[in-house]
Amino acid sequence: MRSAGLGASVGSGLLLTVSAAHAAVPGAVAIAGAELSVLWALPFAGMLLSIALFPLLASRFWHHHYGKVALFWGLAFVVPFALTQGADLTAHEVVHTALLEYIPFIILLFALFTVSGGILVVGNIHGSPATNTAILAFGTVIASLIGTTGASMVLIRPLLRANDNRRYNVHTVVFFIFLVSNIGGSLTPLGDPPLFLGFLKGVSFFWTTTHLFHDTAVIASILLVVFYFLDRYFYAKEGLAARPDPTPDTESIGVRGLQNIPLLAGIIGAILFSALWKPGVSFRIYGTTVELQWLIRDVLLVVIAFISLAITPRLVRERNGFDWEPIKEVAKLFAAIFLTIIPVIAILRAGPAGAFSPLVDLVTTETGEPVNVWYFWLTGALSSFLDNAPTYLVFFNLAGGDPARLMGPLAVTLEAISAGAVFMGAMTYIGNAPNFMVLSIARHRGVKMPSFFGYMAWSCVFLLPCFALLTWLYFL
Repeated sequence: MRSAGLGASVGSGLLLTVSAAHAAVPGAVAIAGAELSVLWALPFAGMLLSIALFPLLASRFWHHHYGKVALFWGLAFVVPFALTQGADLTAHEVVHTALLEYIPFIILLFALFTVSGGILVVGNIHGSPATNTAILAFGTVIASLIGTTGASMVLIRPLLRANDNRRYNVHTVVFFIFLVSNIGGSLTPLGDPPLFLGFLKGVSFFWTTTHLFHDTAVIASILLVVFYFLDRYFYAKEGLAARPDPTPDTESIGVRGLQNIPLLAGIIGAILFSALWKPGVSFRIYGTTVELQWLIRDVLLVVIAFISLAITPRLVRERNGFDWEPIKEVAKLFAAIFLTIIPVIAILRAGPAGAFSPLVDLVTTETGEPVNVWYFWLTGALSSFLDNAPTYLVFFNLAGGDPARLMGPLAVTLEAISAGAVFMGAMTYIGNAPNFMVLSIARHRGVKMPSFFGYMAWSCVFLLPCFALLTWLYFL
């Protein structure tokens, strides 16, 4: 009882503090997206172009200063917006984005990255076409169970080791991003953040399993078959030019760091806990409502990550090539992305009244019926460059926002939105957070990954025909 009294006292004090802060925030309202010019999208475009061009044109500068570049573009939005729209509104939007989107996003990635980085697949298998295809297929399956981030972090290093003596290994990482880091996460809300947001909005847990299974089966099967024959071609091309294997093959394969498996289950449990337990306790922080279960979820995720660090032998992480650079890079770059995306999402939310109205008008007929083809392609196209989670929410709300209706009469529309957000996150390095993490790990392991636009060439060649087929099969 003493603990409960102390908690109530602290909670009351916090409520008083944040309520007072909110009272001092007259601008704590949503941005009027209809009043924003398309020019407000320039910092976001600049951030994307920096990610695309600097590694190609000034790689040394980018490696040492990408954090400063991200800060520059973040300030390029924040400072002018504060001067023209008011410091209160700007502070509210930044706090809102940080508390409800960026911080939970990074904490989840941090937990998955830390825990999965403590799981070491020991031994080495030969990176033959059959072996590589099996790894990609396995990763595609487990991505919906432990998330695209978890699956990517567990399997990318074994895949790189299996192919570290091959001169032609870029395609294995590219298809890994396609399948494990994106498409495989389409069958449960745990697989990819957009689907988890839909779950929080009221979409039933297994709705995506039943309604996206055929989409996923078609596209994954095509890509796995294409990869197998492509890998056979490159494998035959290696010939006598194959390099000595720095990690020779072994007769047996084992797993170290098994104590992290229950921690992965704990991460899943913490996420489900935050969605299912609703005590009705919330706090107002500078105009933003933060619910108790969200705070507990984030604390649990951080605790789980530190438990993993404490119970995993250092040698396991060292042999896994584990370091913090990938998560640091993602954290810095996505901080700028989440900041500069604020006016873009606001303009999209304005619908026909916003500067992007020509895009929004495409998704609805004159009689008010949804155009599923355009829901699929617009959600996907924007998810390729914007963060796919808020993009999903924009089109979810544009389609009415009623989960019962979207799961019923408009089920195909919700299928189109969900498939577009998850599948087309694979189109660019920034479409989904695991893409960038895999890119960073592969580059640190010496794989000569393609540039931003080089990767898009791969995705356009291999993914766009698959998306066209899905359109013809399910959305016309």
